[in-house]
Amino acid sequence: MTHSRLTVLGPLRLLTLAAALMFTLAHADEYADVALMVRSGKLPEALSKAEQYLATKPRDPQMRFLKGVIQRDSGKTTDAIATFTRLTEDFPELPEPYNNLAVLYAGQSQFDKARTALEMAIRTNPSYATAHENLGDVYAKLASQAYNKALQLDASNAGVPPKLALIRELFSPASAKSQRPGPTPAPAVPTPAVPTPAPVAIVKPAPTLPIPANPTPPAVVASASVAVATPTPVAPPAIAASGNSPRDAENAVIAWARAWAARDVKAYLASYSKDFTPPGSQSRSAWEEERRQRISSKSKITVKLENLAVTASGNSAVAKFRQDYKASGLAVSSRKTLDLVKSGDRWLIVKESTGT
Repeated sequence: MTHSRLTVLGPLRLLTLAAALMFTLAHADEYADVALMVRSGKLPEALSKAEQYLATKPRDPQMRFLKGVIQRDSGKTTDAIATFTRLTEDFPELPEPYNNLAVLYAGQSQFDKARTALEMAIRTNPSYATAHENLGDVYAKLASQAYNKALQLDASNAGVPPKLALIRELFSPASAKSQRPGPTPAPAVPTPAVPTPAPVAIVKPAPTLPIPANPTPPAVVASASVAVATPTPVAPPAIAASGNSPRDAENAVIAWARAWAARDVKAYLASYSKDFTPPGSQSRSAWEEERRQRISSKSKITVKLENLAVTASGNSAVAKFRQDYKASGLAVSSRKTLDLVKSGDRWLIVKESTGT
């Protein structure tokens, strides 16, 4: 590929640690040990310890993610791509491996592959702001290459140079400084002095994603917790209680989580309003089929809701909480918001957001 004459410099926004992956208490020491080695610049030792751990627990997503980060920081790009690719295959519901895979592809000027990976990350989590920003910057890089190609084919085209100038202005250091937030604290795992290929097209730094030096037990789960491990069917009427109080909406959220944990797909889907808009550009039928396959394919699901807070006003309610999800060796913790409306005597979900 011929490089564009417009150079858009800066590193893709790589996640240095899996912030959205919940470190389980049983293995927190192993994760912290590897992270400490990375912080200290002991990348070979960190990689060795990660591989030793994975020899007995080969499917562990947290340690595999850390291994991919170590490989990337060590300059082993091909190995890192293989690691993150396998993570996306084994755990397609996680957006972070897709994002980091896009970083590596962009570093090799494979911007079409980077775009595809980021689109998958967004499809998995439509609220994933990092992936949205990275995708916009990848599109800008692709646009600059297309504009330069147009000039090569037709140097007299007066409409192209202003477009190139606009992209150059958007990604110039002065513009980035004036348009972006102030300095971000240094990441928990510093990137060692490994040269980054020049064509990378994103300017925002990696976020701070620390692992505590002395891991503490998870917070005590509130009474609203849901931890249904065996498939106990929940009838649709139980999904939403009658009444307009926050307690009634809260009961609807708890019933939704119980149906999910019980793998009762019918009751789970019944908790969504007919006005619910699926993420991305999916149709309602495609979204329901995808949810049905993902839930049914798990042998065991546990869903816990912590710090559940519900506010209600008339026929509308908003529920905010931290969701801990476990299934088939996967553990994910994230903030979630559900918007609900009253329909007859039932509270139904009309919008679902992650990371808010």
